[in-house]
Amino acid sequence: MPRILVFSGSARGGSLNGQLAALVAKRLSLAGADTTMINLSDYPLPIYDGDLEENDGIPDNVYKLRALIENHHGVFIASPEYNSSITPLLKNTLDWISRIQLPEEEPLEVYGKGIYAIGGVSPGAYGSIRSLLHLRTVLEMGLGATVLPEMISVNFGLKAFDENGDLAKPPAQARLDKLVNRLMREASYIELQEP
Repeated sequence: MPRILVFSGSARGGSLNGQLAALVAKRLSLAGADTTMINLSDYPLPIYDGDLEENDGIPDNVYKLRALIENHHGVFIASPEYNSSITPLLKNTLDWISRIQLPEEEPLEVYGKGIYAIGGVSPGAYGSIRSLLHLRTVLEMGLGATVLPEMISVNFGLKAFDENGDLAKPPAQARLDKLVNRLMREASYIELQEP
């Protein structure tokens, strides 16, 4: 049974991407995954600053988030689009986690241990696709993560969900199911070191 971590790059109440993350978590659980969904507001962090790190060290919440990533076979990130890119909250979180390197590790090794999947919702016509392309660049090129080629991009997000929290349009739901199935399959091949 793969363990999969799910979170959104938005911590705002009523966030469309929070809804997407909740839907993915539900679909993963129904497919048999051991799913953990978190809200980044429960792990507040200062804006990354090298002087702050040198003077005060790495905040405890960074270690907690790293441990969550490290103990899951896969990660799904729902990414809102802010000015054609990812949110400051999401970028800051990923940057802080990248600062932890244990003595026996290669740089960024934590990001190479699992499999990642991404998706996003926006109220407009583009469906968060620009933020997903930026997030893919950060994860793959910047952090060395393996990201599934399938993505779920949902446009016109204010009308995208039905009363049950599912995607209202069958084509969008089919794309989501394809992503969930692929994430389950790929995550099942990952071997983690048990603490």
